[in-house]
Amino acid sequence: MGKITHVSDMDSRSMNQVTSVNELRDVQPTEWAYEALKSLVERYGCIVGYPDRTFRGNRALSRWEFAAGLNACMNVMERLLQENVAVLREDIDKLKQLAQQFEQEIGAMGARVDNLETRTAYLEDHQFSTTTKLNGDVIFIYSGVGGSEQADGPPNQPIQNGQITANYRSRMNFDTSFTGEDQLRVRIQTANYFLARAGSNLTDFNFSVASDRNVPQVNKLQYRFPVGESLTVWINGAKITLDDVADPLAPFTNSFTDGALSFFGAIAPIYLLSDNTGPGAGASYSFSKNLSLGAFYSAGKGYSPESGQGLFNGQYVAGTQLTYLPSADTGIGIAYSRQYIPQNQYDSFGVAGFTGLANADNPFSFANRDNFGDGNATSSDNIAILGTWRIAPGFSMEGWGMYTSAYAEGGDRAGDSADIWNWKVSFAFPDLFQEGNLGVISVGQPPYAATLSNNNNLPDVTPSTTTAPWFAESFYVFKVNENISISPGLWVGTSPANERDPLWIGAIRTSFKF
Repeated sequence: MGKITHVSDMDSRSMNQVTSVNELRDVQPTEWAYEALKSLVERYGCIVGYPDRTFRGNRALSRWEFAAGLNACMNVMERLLQENVAVLREDIDKLKQLAQQFEQEIGAMGARVDNLETRTAYLEDHQFSTTTKLNGDVIFIYSGVGGSEQADGPPNQPIQNGQITANYRSRMNFDTSFTGEDQLRVRIQTANYFLARAGSNLTDFNFSVASDRNVPQVNKLQYRFPVGESLTVWINGAKITLDDVADPLAPFTNSFTDGALSFFGAIAPIYLLSDNTGPGAGASYSFSKNLSLGAFYSAGKGYSPESGQGLFNGQYVAGTQLTYLPSADTGIGIAYSRQYIPQNQYDSFGVAGFTGLANADNPFSFANRDNFGDGNATSSDNIAILGTWRIAPGFSMEGWGMYTSAYAEGGDRAGDSADIWNWKVSFAFPDLFQEGNLGVISVGQPPYAATLSNNNNLPDVTPSTTTAPWFAESFYVFKVNENISISPGLWVGTSPANERDPLWIGAIRTSFKF
C-alpha cells in the first residue's frame, strides 16, 4: 500500500477556479480519465447517482458531468483522510492528475454553485407568494324570543316577531400576500338575519348582519402592510373598525363562531360605531412587545360624492386605543372615539353601536317618529376602559366600562345633550368538562341614556331611561373538532325600553370554520 497523503497536499493549481468553459467535449468510456474516475468510484463509492445506487460507467459523459463526479470523489476522499481512513497513494496521484485536466470545469462549477447559493439565500429572505388563500366560516343558528310585551310601540303590545327561526351567516375571506408580510383581504358575506326582534337591539346576535337577506356583499376590502419594524398600516375600501387596529381584550366572547351569542355580550360598543361598509384607514404602532397604540378613521358614506357625504363631509368615526399587556395573562386598554352622524341617518349608524336601548342609539329624536332613521345631527365622544385577566388555567375574567357624551348639533333639538353608559363583566371557564370547550357567564348593563336634556321643552321627545336595563348571558361552546362547534346559549335583557318587561332569548349555534 502506498503512502497516505491528504488532498490538501495536492498542487494548488488543481483547485484554482476559472469561469471559462470553452472547447468542451464529451469524455468517452475508452479514455484514461474515464477509467481513472471509474476505478475511484468503485473503490471508494464516491458517486451514487441512480436509484439502484450504482455508477453506470458505460456511456459518454459531458465534461460538466465528469467534473461534477470528480468533485464528488474529491470531497469523499478528503473526508476519508480526515477520518484517518487509508487511501492509496496511486489514487491520490490519479485525483491530482484528473483535477489538473478538469480545473476549468471544476472552477466554473464552483463559481456557479456560489452564485446559486447567493440567489437561493436572497429568495429565501425575500420569498413571497401571490397565491390567494381561501378561509371562512358558516354559522347556523336556531333561536326564539320570549317575553310578555314588545319593546317598542304602545305598552302591553304582544311580541310581534318572536317566532322560532333558523338563520345563517356565511363568510369567505380571500387573502393574498405580495411580500410575505402584507395581506390583501376581500370578504364576501351572505346572511338572512332579522334585526331587532321584539323591537329591541338586545335580541340581536353577535354575528347579525344589517344587509339584504341572502344577497352576497363585499363586507370587507382591506390591505394591510408593515412600515419598518414597529408600524402597520391598514387601507380599507370597505369597513374598518377600531378592533382592526387594536386588541379588544375580549378573548373568550369576541369570536363570532366560538364566542358570545348576543351582540352586546361579545364586544364593547366602542368597536361597533363604524360597523358599516364605508372606506377608511388605520395604523398601529408597537412601542414594545407590551405597549401599542392603534388609530383609525372611517367614513360611512365616504364612497358618495353627494352633498353632506364623502370622506370628510358626512358620517365619520375617528378612534384610538392604547393597549398595555403586562404579561401573557393580563391586558389593559383605554379607547377613545369621536363620532358624527348627520341628520336622519340613524337607520345606518347608531350612537351606541346598536347594542342597547333606542334612546342610546338615537337620543335626539321623538317618541312617535315614523321612521327610526329620523333624528337630529349628533356628535359624540366615547371613552372605554377594557381589561382581561387569566386568573387560573381554568378561570378568566374580561370586561369593559364605557361612557358616551352625545350632543345634538342641529335641528329642533340643537343644544341638547345625553349621557350614555354601559358596562359588562364576563367570567370564562376554558376547558370546562372537556379540553377545548368553553363556558361563559356575563352580566352588565347595555347602553342607555341615563340623562337626556330637552332644553327647548319640546313635546313628545325621546325620554331618558327611568329604569336602568340589565343584561345577563350564559353560553357553552362544545368543540366537536377544530373546525366544528355547537354552542347553546341563553340571555335576558331587562327594561329593553322604559318600564317594559324583560326579553328572553334562547339559541343554539353551530359553527363551521375552514
